[in-house]
Amino acid sequence: MTQKNNNNNPNTPSFSIFYRSDLFEMNQMTVTMIFRRGYASSTFRAADTIVRKTDRPSPKPDPTKLVFGASYSDHMLTIKHSNKSGWEKPVIESLKPLSIHPGAKVLHYATEIFEGMKAYRCADGKIRLFRPDLNMKRMLTSAERSVLPTFDGNELLGCIKKLIEVDADWVPSSKSSTLYIRPTLIGTEPTLGVAAPGESLLFVVTGPVGPYFPTGFKPVSLLADTIHCRAFPGGMGAYKAGSNYGPTIYVNKEANAKGCQQVLWLHGKERFITEVGTMNVFMCLKTKKGIELVTPPLNGLILPGVTRQSILDLGRTWKDLIVSEREITMEELLDAHHDNRLLEMFGAGTACIVCPVERIIYEGKEFKLKTMDKGAQLTNRFHDELVDIQFGRKASPWSVPIN
Repeated sequence: MTQKNNNNNPNTPSFSIFYRSDLFEMNQMTVTMIFRRGYASSTFRAADTIVRKTDRPSPKPDPTKLVFGASYSDHMLTIKHSNKSGWEKPVIESLKPLSIHPGAKVLHYATEIFEGMKAYRCADGKIRLFRPDLNMKRMLTSAERSVLPTFDGNELLGCIKKLIEVDADWVPSSKSSTLYIRPTLIGTEPTLGVAAPGESLLFVVTGPVGPYFPTGFKPVSLLADTIHCRAFPGGMGAYKAGSNYGPTIYVNKEANAKGCQQVLWLHGKERFITEVGTMNVFMCLKTKKGIELVTPPLNGLILPGVTRQSILDLGRTWKDLIVSEREITMEELLDAHHDNRLLEMFGAGTACIVCPVERIIYEGKEFKLKTMDKGAQLTNRFHDELVDIQFGRKASPWSVPIN
Protein backbone atom coordinates (compact mmCIF):
# COMPACT_ATOMS: atom_id res chain seq x y z
CA MET A 1 0.00 0.00 0.00
CA THR A 2 1.40 3.42 -0.90
CA GLN A 3 0.57 6.63 0.92
CA LYS A 4 1.35 9.75 -1.14
CA ASN A 5 0.91 13.40 -0.46
CA ASN A 6 -1.13 14.58 -3.40
CA ASN A 7 -1.77 18.19 -2.46
CA ASN A 8 0.06 21.08 -4.03
CA ASN A 9 1.66 22.43 -0.85
CA PRO A 10 5.40 22.90 -1.64
CA ASN A 11 6.22 22.41 2.05
CA THR A 12 5.23 18.77 2.05
CA PRO A 13 7.53 15.83 1.30
CA SER A 14 8.04 14.92 -2.32
CA PHE A 15 8.60 11.23 -1.73
CA SER A 16 6.18 8.46 -0.80
CA ILE A 17 6.15 6.22 2.25
CA PHE A 18 5.27 2.62 1.62
CA TYR A 19 3.26 0.37 3.92
CA ARG A 20 2.26 -3.24 3.51
CA SER A 21 -1.14 -3.42 5.16
CA ASP A 22 -0.98 -7.21 5.27
CA LEU A 23 2.17 -6.99 7.37
CA PHE A 24 0.62 -4.69 9.96
CA GLU A 25 -2.25 -6.77 11.26
CA MET A 26 -0.79 -6.52 14.76
CA ASN A 27 -0.36 -2.76 14.54
CA GLN A 28 -3.38 -1.47 12.63
CA MET A 29 -4.15 1.36 15.05
CA THR A 30 -0.67 2.79 14.63
CA VAL A 31 -0.77 2.62 10.84
CA THR A 32 -4.23 4.21 10.76
CA MET A 33 -2.96 7.03 12.97
CA ILE A 34 -0.02 7.66 10.64
CA PHE A 35 -2.27 7.84 7.59
CA ARG A 36 -4.71 10.16 9.38
CA ARG A 37 -2.10 12.67 10.54
CA GLY A 38 -0.54 12.90 7.09
CA TYR A 39 2.52 15.02 6.37
CA ALA A 40 4.01 18.19 7.74
CA SER A 41 2.16 21.41 7.00
CA SER A 42 5.46 23.31 7.11
CA THR A 43 9.14 22.49 6.81
CA PHE A 44 12.59 24.03 6.93
CA ARG A 45 14.71 24.52 3.79
CA ALA A 46 18.23 23.27 3.25
CA ALA A 47 18.84 26.35 1.08
CA ASP A 48 18.24 28.55 4.15
CA THR A 49 20.94 26.86 6.23
CA ILE A 50 23.11 29.24 8.22
CA VAL A 51 26.74 28.05 8.44
CA ARG A 52 29.01 29.22 11.25
CA LYS A 53 32.32 27.42 10.96
CA THR A 54 34.46 26.89 14.02
CA ASP A 55 37.74 28.75 14.36
CA ARG A 56 39.05 26.04 16.70
CA PRO A 57 38.96 22.72 14.82
CA SER A 58 39.70 19.62 16.86
CA PRO A 59 42.56 17.25 16.02
CA LYS A 60 41.49 14.19 14.05
CA PRO A 61 41.73 10.84 15.88
CA ASP A 62 44.08 8.09 14.76
CA PRO A 63 42.06 6.26 12.06
CA THR A 64 43.50 2.92 13.20
CA LYS A 65 42.16 3.41 16.75
CA LEU A 66 38.61 4.55 16.10
CA VAL A 67 35.99 3.35 18.59
CA PHE A 68 32.31 3.42 17.70
CA GLY A 69 30.59 6.54 19.04
CA ALA A 70 33.62 7.94 20.89
CA SER A 71 34.74 10.69 18.46
CA TYR A 72 32.76 13.61 17.10
CA SER A 73 33.30 15.97 14.18
CA ASP A 74 33.73 19.74 14.62
CA HIS A 75 30.20 20.80 13.70
CA MET A 76 26.57 19.95 14.38
CA LEU A 77 23.25 20.80 12.74
CA THR A 78 20.38 22.21 14.82
CA ILE A 79 16.84 23.13 13.77
CA LYS A 80 14.31 24.41 16.33
CA HIS A 81 10.56 24.00 16.07
CA SER A 82 7.57 25.39 17.92
CA ASN A 83 3.89 24.91 17.27
CA LYS A 84 3.44 28.69 17.22
CA SER A 85 6.09 29.63 14.65
CA GLY A 86 6.94 26.33 12.92
CA TRP A 87 10.46 25.42 11.87
CA GLU A 88 13.30 27.91 12.23
CA LYS A 89 16.22 28.11 9.80
CA PRO A 90 18.75 25.24 10.00
CA VAL A 91 22.05 26.17 11.64
CA ILE A 92 25.42 24.46 11.24
CA GLU A 93 27.73 25.51 14.05
CA SER A 94 30.45 24.26 16.37
CA LEU A 95 29.68 21.08 18.29
CA LYS A 96 28.57 22.10 21.77
CA PRO A 97 26.40 20.86 24.66
CA LEU A 98 22.66 21.31 24.31
CA SER A 99 20.94 23.75 26.64
CA ILE A 100 17.47 22.55 27.62
CA HIS A 101 15.20 23.16 30.58
CA PRO A 102 15.12 20.43 33.28
CA GLY A 103 11.39 20.21 32.67
CA ALA A 104 11.84 19.38 28.98
CA LYS A 105 9.46 16.60 28.01
CA VAL A 106 12.23 14.46 26.53
CA LEU A 107 13.76 14.12 30.02
CA HIS A 108 10.52 12.91 31.57
CA TYR A 109 8.50 11.14 28.89
CA ALA A 110 11.16 9.97 26.40
CA THR A 111 9.78 11.99 23.48
CA GLU A 112 12.81 11.21 21.31
CA ILE A 113 13.57 9.49 18.02
CA PHE A 114 16.76 9.07 16.03
CA GLU A 115 18.37 7.58 12.95
CA GLY A 116 21.70 5.91 12.18
CA MET A 117 23.45 6.56 8.87
CA LYS A 118 26.97 6.55 7.43
CA ALA A 119 28.97 8.57 4.90
CA TYR A 120 31.64 6.77 2.86
CA ARG A 121 34.74 8.18 1.18
CA CYS A 122 34.90 6.21 -2.03
CA ALA A 123 37.77 5.19 -4.32
CA ASP A 124 37.03 8.11 -6.67
CA GLY A 125 37.37 10.57 -3.78
CA LYS A 126 33.65 11.34 -3.63
CA ILE A 127 31.71 11.09 -0.38
CA ARG A 128 28.50 9.07 -0.61
CA LEU A 129 25.55 8.06 1.54
CA PHE A 130 23.80 4.68 1.43
CA ARG A 131 20.05 4.66 0.72
CA PRO A 132 19.42 7.81 2.80
CA ASP A 133 15.85 8.05 1.51
CA LEU A 134 14.96 5.01 3.62
CA ASN A 135 16.36 6.68 6.74
CA MET A 136 14.31 9.80 6.05
CA LYS A 137 11.11 7.81 5.52
CA ARG A 138 11.67 5.84 8.72
CA MET A 139 12.43 9.00 10.71
CA LEU A 140 9.18 10.56 9.52
CA THR A 141 7.12 7.53 10.56
CA SER A 142 8.88 7.56 13.95
CA ALA A 143 8.10 11.26 14.36
CA GLU A 144 4.45 10.67 13.48
CA ARG A 145 4.14 7.88 16.04
CA SER A 146 5.84 9.99 18.73
CA VAL A 147 3.72 13.08 17.96
CA LEU A 148 6.85 15.08 17.14
CA PRO A 149 6.89 17.62 14.30
CA THR A 150 7.33 16.27 10.80
CA PHE A 151 9.20 17.83 7.90
CA ASP A 152 10.29 17.26 4.32
CA GLY A 153 12.81 14.43 4.42
CA ASN A 154 14.50 15.69 1.28
CA GLU A 155 15.22 19.00 3.02
CA LEU A 156 16.77 17.28 6.05
CA LEU A 157 18.85 15.17 3.70
CA GLY A 158 20.01 18.38 2.03
CA CYS A 159 21.00 19.80 5.42
CA ILE A 160 22.91 16.62 6.29
CA LYS A 161 24.81 16.81 3.01
CA LYS A 162 25.80 20.42 3.84
CA LEU A 163 26.96 19.32 7.30
CA ILE A 164 29.12 16.57 5.80
CA GLU A 165 30.58 19.03 3.27
CA VAL A 166 31.60 21.35 6.12
CA ASP A 167 33.23 18.44 7.97
CA ALA A 168 34.46 16.60 4.88
CA ASP A 169 37.93 16.21 6.38
CA TRP A 170 36.38 14.05 9.11
CA VAL A 171 35.26 11.39 6.64
CA PRO A 172 38.04 8.77 6.90
CA SER A 173 40.13 7.99 3.84
CA SER A 174 39.81 4.28 4.39
CA LYS A 175 38.47 1.14 2.77
CA SER A 176 36.59 0.27 5.95
CA SER A 177 36.15 3.30 8.27
CA THR A 178 33.25 5.70 7.81
CA LEU A 179 31.58 8.84 9.17
CA TYR A 180 28.65 7.91 11.39
CA ILE A 181 25.64 10.26 11.25
CA ARG A 182 23.08 10.54 14.06
CA PRO A 183 19.96 12.64 13.29
CA THR A 184 17.88 13.09 16.46
CA LEU A 185 14.54 14.76 17.24
CA ILE A 186 13.52 15.56 20.83
CA GLY A 187 10.64 17.30 22.59
CA THR A 188 12.02 20.30 24.51
CA GLU A 189 8.90 22.09 25.79
CA PRO A 190 9.52 22.80 29.50
CA THR A 191 6.16 21.68 30.87
CA LEU A 192 5.34 18.63 32.96
CA GLY A 193 2.34 16.58 31.92
CA VAL A 194 2.05 13.78 29.41
CA ALA A 195 1.21 15.56 26.17
CA ALA A 196 2.68 16.30 22.76
CA PRO A 197 5.55 18.82 23.04
CA GLY A 198 4.89 22.29 21.70
CA GLU A 199 8.61 22.87 21.25
CA SER A 200 11.15 20.49 19.71
CA LEU A 201 14.73 20.33 18.52
CA LEU A 202 16.08 18.43 15.54
CA PHE A 203 19.85 18.01 15.62
CA VAL A 204 22.49 15.99 13.80
CA VAL A 205 25.95 15.04 15.07
CA THR A 206 28.58 13.04 13.20
CA GLY A 207 31.81 11.26 14.01
CA PRO A 208 34.35 8.90 12.43
CA VAL A 209 33.99 5.20 13.25
CA GLY A 210 36.13 2.19 12.44
CA PRO A 211 34.96 -1.16 11.10
CA TYR A 212 32.77 -3.12 13.47
CA PHE A 213 35.06 -6.14 13.00
CA PRO A 214 38.58 -4.65 12.54
CA THR A 215 40.22 -8.08 12.33
CA GLY A 216 37.51 -9.88 10.39
CA PHE A 217 34.20 -11.47 11.31
CA LYS A 218 33.72 -12.25 14.98
CA PRO A 219 30.70 -14.51 15.42
CA VAL A 220 28.54 -13.81 18.46
CA SER A 221 26.64 -15.92 20.97
CA LEU A 222 23.01 -15.23 21.84
CA LEU A 223 20.90 -15.65 24.94
CA ALA A 224 17.38 -16.52 23.77
CA ASP A 225 15.37 -14.63 26.39
CA THR A 226 12.03 -16.14 27.43
CA ILE A 227 11.09 -13.58 30.11
CA HIS A 228 11.56 -10.06 28.81
CA CYS A 229 9.92 -8.41 25.81
CA ARG A 230 11.56 -5.98 23.36
CA ALA A 231 8.34 -5.08 21.56
CA PHE A 232 4.63 -5.86 21.68
CA PRO A 233 1.64 -5.47 19.34
CA GLY A 234 0.55 -1.85 19.09
CA GLY A 235 3.79 -0.64 20.67
CA MET A 236 6.93 1.11 19.39
CA GLY A 237 8.91 -1.86 18.11
CA ALA A 238 8.68 -0.75 14.48
CA TYR A 239 10.00 2.76 15.24
CA LYS A 240 13.50 4.02 15.97
CA ALA A 241 12.89 5.62 19.35
CA GLY A 242 15.34 5.80 22.22
CA SER A 243 12.68 4.31 24.51
CA ASN A 244 13.09 1.03 22.62
CA TYR A 245 16.77 0.73 23.49
CA GLY A 246 17.26 1.74 27.12
CA PRO A 247 15.19 -1.13 28.58
CA THR A 248 17.24 -3.71 26.63
CA ILE A 249 20.49 -2.86 28.42
CA TYR A 250 19.47 -4.78 31.55
CA VAL A 251 18.72 -7.94 29.57
CA ASN A 252 21.94 -7.60 27.59
CA LYS A 253 23.88 -7.51 30.87
CA GLU A 254 22.24 -10.81 31.79
CA ALA A 255 23.34 -12.20 28.43
CA ASN A 256 26.90 -10.98 29.02
CA ALA A 257 26.94 -12.69 32.42
CA LYS A 258 26.19 -15.98 30.66
CA GLY A 259 28.97 -15.54 28.12
CA CYS A 260 26.77 -14.15 25.33
CA GLN A 261 27.25 -10.89 23.46
CA GLN A 262 23.63 -10.30 22.40
CA VAL A 263 20.01 -11.18 23.20
CA LEU A 264 17.80 -13.17 20.84
CA TRP A 265 14.42 -11.51 21.36
CA LEU A 266 11.39 -13.81 21.35
CA HIS A 267 7.70 -12.96 21.42
CA GLY A 268 4.52 -14.66 22.57
CA LYS A 269 3.77 -18.14 23.81
CA GLU A 270 4.86 -19.44 20.39
CA ARG A 271 8.25 -17.81 20.99
CA PHE A 272 8.50 -16.17 17.60
CA ILE A 273 12.01 -14.98 16.74
CA THR A 274 12.00 -11.20 16.28
CA GLU A 275 15.41 -9.49 16.50
CA VAL A 276 19.00 -9.97 17.70
CA GLY A 277 20.19 -7.31 20.11
CA THR A 278 19.65 -4.06 18.18
CA MET A 279 19.77 -5.83 14.80
CA ASN A 280 17.38 -7.53 12.41
CA VAL A 281 17.92 -11.27 12.15
CA PHE A 282 18.27 -13.66 9.21
CA MET A 283 18.39 -17.45 9.01
CA CYS A 284 19.56 -19.54 6.08
CA LEU A 285 17.69 -22.87 5.84
CA LYS A 286 18.10 -25.89 3.59
CA THR A 287 14.67 -26.90 2.29
CA LYS A 288 13.25 -29.29 -0.30
CA LYS A 289 12.81 -26.35 -2.68
CA GLY A 290 16.32 -24.98 -2.18
CA ILE A 291 18.18 -22.59 0.10
CA GLU A 292 15.76 -20.28 1.92
CA LEU A 293 16.74 -16.97 3.53
CA VAL A 294 14.22 -16.19 6.27
CA THR A 295 13.64 -12.98 8.22
CA PRO A 296 10.62 -12.06 10.37
CA PRO A 297 7.97 -9.92 8.61
CA LEU A 298 7.26 -6.27 9.36
CA ASN A 299 4.35 -7.07 11.66
CA GLY A 300 4.69 -4.07 13.98
CA LEU A 301 7.30 -5.73 16.19
CA ILE A 302 10.22 -5.43 13.79
CA LEU A 303 12.26 -2.33 12.97
CA PRO A 304 12.32 -1.81 9.18
CA GLY A 305 16.11 -1.71 8.93
CA VAL A 306 17.86 -0.21 5.91
CA THR A 307 20.39 -3.05 5.89
CA ARG A 308 17.52 -5.55 6.30
CA GLN A 309 15.76 -4.14 3.24
CA SER A 310 18.99 -4.10 1.25
CA ILE A 311 19.68 -7.76 2.03
CA LEU A 312 16.15 -8.68 0.95
CA ASP A 313 16.48 -6.66 -2.26
CA LEU A 314 19.86 -8.20 -3.09
CA GLY A 315 18.79 -11.72 -2.19
CA ARG A 316 15.81 -11.52 -4.51
CA THR A 317 18.15 -10.90 -7.43
CA TRP A 318 20.14 -14.07 -6.70
CA LYS A 319 18.70 -17.12 -8.44
CA ASP A 320 20.24 -19.56 -5.95
CA LEU A 321 18.26 -18.15 -3.01
CA ILE A 322 14.62 -18.23 -1.92
CA VAL A 323 13.87 -15.09 0.12
CA SER A 324 11.05 -15.23 2.68
CA GLU A 325 9.62 -12.69 5.07
CA ARG A 326 7.71 -14.94 7.44
CA GLU A 327 7.33 -15.82 11.08
CA ILE A 328 9.66 -18.44 12.51
CA THR A 329 9.61 -19.89 16.01
CA MET A 330 12.40 -21.18 18.22
CA GLU A 331 10.94 -24.65 17.74
CA GLU A 332 11.31 -24.45 13.95
CA LEU A 333 14.80 -23.00 14.28
CA LEU A 334 15.98 -25.75 16.62
CA ASP A 335 14.33 -28.46 14.50
CA ALA A 336 16.29 -27.16 11.51
CA HIS A 337 19.45 -27.08 13.63
CA HIS A 338 19.00 -30.68 14.80
CA ASP A 339 18.34 -31.81 11.21
CA ASN A 340 21.46 -29.96 9.96
CA ARG A 341 19.24 -27.72 7.82
CA LEU A 342 20.15 -24.47 9.59
CA LEU A 343 23.14 -23.43 7.51
CA GLU A 344 23.73 -19.90 8.81
CA MET A 345 22.26 -17.29 11.11
CA PHE A 346 23.24 -13.62 11.24
CA GLY A 347 22.19 -10.19 12.46
CA ALA A 348 22.10 -7.12 10.22
CA GLY A 349 22.32 -3.40 10.92
CA THR A 350 24.04 -0.14 10.00
CA ALA A 351 26.84 -0.46 12.56
CA CYS A 352 28.06 -3.97 11.72
CA ILE A 353 26.39 -4.55 8.31
CA VAL A 354 26.15 -8.28 9.09
CA CYS A 355 27.11 -10.23 12.22
CA PRO A 356 27.31 -14.06 12.20
CA VAL A 357 25.79 -16.10 15.04
CA GLU A 358 27.58 -19.24 16.19
CA ARG A 359 25.89 -20.18 19.47
CA ILE A 360 22.53 -19.87 21.25
CA ILE A 361 21.70 -20.48 24.90
CA TYR A 362 18.03 -21.36 25.28
CA GLU A 363 16.27 -22.67 28.39
CA GLY A 364 19.62 -23.49 29.95
CA LYS A 365 20.87 -25.49 26.96
CA GLU A 366 23.64 -24.54 24.56
CA PHE A 367 23.26 -24.95 20.81
CA LYS A 368 26.33 -24.59 18.60
CA LEU A 369 25.28 -23.53 15.12
CA LYS A 370 26.88 -24.42 11.78
CA THR A 371 27.27 -20.76 10.73
CA MET A 372 31.06 -20.73 10.79
CA ASP A 373 31.60 -24.34 9.64
CA LYS A 374 32.21 -23.14 6.08
CA GLY A 375 33.20 -19.59 6.94
CA ALA A 376 29.70 -18.07 6.89
CA GLN A 377 29.67 -18.00 3.09
CA LEU A 378 26.27 -16.37 2.62
CA THR A 379 26.88 -13.84 5.40
CA ASN A 380 30.19 -12.89 3.78
CA ARG A 381 28.56 -12.69 0.37
CA PHE A 382 26.03 -10.13 1.59
CA HIS A 383 28.73 -8.23 3.45
CA ASP A 384 31.03 -7.96 0.46
CA GLU A 385 28.24 -6.97 -1.93
CA LEU A 386 26.95 -4.24 0.38
CA VAL A 387 30.40 -2.86 1.19
CA ASP A 388 31.30 -2.69 -2.50
CA ILE A 389 28.18 -0.60 -3.12
CA GLN A 390 28.68 1.59 -0.06
CA PHE A 391 32.28 2.44 -0.95
CA GLY A 392 31.48 3.02 -4.61
CA ARG A 393 33.38 0.01 -5.91
CA LYS A 394 30.16 -1.20 -7.53
CA ALA A 395 27.81 1.25 -9.22
CA SER A 396 24.35 1.40 -7.68
CA PRO A 397 21.52 3.91 -7.31
CA TRP A 398 21.67 3.13 -3.58
CA SER A 399 24.95 5.04 -3.36
CA VAL A 400 24.16 8.79 -3.24
CA PRO A 401 26.89 11.48 -3.60
CA ILE A 402 26.67 14.41 -1.17
CA ASN A 403 27.34 16.92 -3.98
